[in-house]
Amino acid sequence: MAQPAWQDPEPLALGTAPVPEYGSGSLADLLPTLAAGLEVPGFTAAISELTPADRNCVFLIDGLGWEQIKAHPDEAPFLHSLLPTSRGGTGRPLTAGFPSTTATSLASVGTGLPPGEHGLPGYTARNPQTGELMNQLRWKPWTEPKAWQPYPTVFQLADAVGVHTAQVSAPMFEQTPLTKIALSGGSFLGRLSGEDRMDVAAQRLAAGDRSLVYTYYSEVDGKGHRFGTDSDAWRGQLMYVDGLARRLAEQLPPRSALYITADHGMIDIPFDEQSRIDFDEDWELSAGVALLGGEGRARHVYAVPGAQADVLAVWREVLGEQFWIASRDEAIAAGWFGPTIDERVYGRIGDVVAAAHDDVIITASVNEPHESAMAGVHGSLTPVEQLVPLLEVRS
Repeated sequence: MAQPAWQDPEPLALGTAPVPEYGSGSLADLLPTLAAGLEVPGFTAAISELTPADRNCVFLIDGLGWEQIKAHPDEAPFLHSLLPTSRGGTGRPLTAGFPSTTATSLASVGTGLPPGEHGLPGYTARNPQTGELMNQLRWKPWTEPKAWQPYPTVFQLADAVGVHTAQVSAPMFEQTPLTKIALSGGSFLGRLSGEDRMDVAAQRLAAGDRSLVYTYYSEVDGKGHRFGTDSDAWRGQLMYVDGLARRLAEQLPPRSALYITADHGMIDIPFDEQSRIDFDEDWELSAGVALLGGEGRARHVYAVPGAQADVLAVWREVLGEQFWIASRDEAIAAGWFGPTIDERVYGRIGDVVAAAHDDVIITASVNEPHESAMAGVHGSLTPVEQLVPLLEVRS
């Protein structure tokens, strides 16, 4: 039945938000599945479509989602040709997890846990002990890493039982807290060039009878943030990383499986007032808000004590047609952060959580000038951000 013109439109129903496939087809399930195939105690094969291999390599391309590969067969002919191999030959993607952002996703990859357990629930999140916003990518302000994320990584557990384990990445990542709590275990080998990383990853893969090797490339994401995914700069990076993936695939030692994946996709948002809602200039949205966390398409909103219900009502009224707007408990009950939430993580999640449905972001021009100027963004539950490849090459 048509809605009367005078009646306010209904906000998006939370039940219409796609929930990540935690436990069967999310990034958090990848390394536990590979570890189970390597007979590391305590792990089960959550992604049932994958076949075990003696030597496993994960190549994570930051920012290169499933939809971007599908849309660019000319720039990424090798990766595009592998789409039918994804997720064990089913031709299906994985889901990143929520929010679909680097710190959260890398922690899910390395620990094998969803965000509600590893405790990195966004780009920035409130530290309940200090009341400050914690940037979980840059680790500012400094927070004791093991207190923030106490679980061992899959790499550490695999290394402890004799699996040859290595990470090959840019040297600058070796000592970062995010690497320590999410991706450490075995050897870290820093290499500046992408070609060197591919070559060393192949060498490390061959160095053990049972191997688990991880390598990473960041600049597809970097160019997307700065110029957007419709730019020549981004397409150039896609062409480059397509060549890197082919280079690694052609060097696989016997009994190997290469898995090419990503931490999230990306969406370009126009630079206009309708598409970019500035929290710092909006008195309605900022009323009763003590801290604004997360990022443009996945916001944690921390209310002044006693104002939680009012903030939720206003955000639903103002943004409910364009964002899924949930209270903390509603977002948890919907499974956005995983099936369970650790007690230490509960207060890190916003009193209100806003996940973008439309092509729109909530910027903060005063407090987040760099992030507010980004052309390409991510973080929400939409397919273009959530879906990531699990392309496979075997030898």
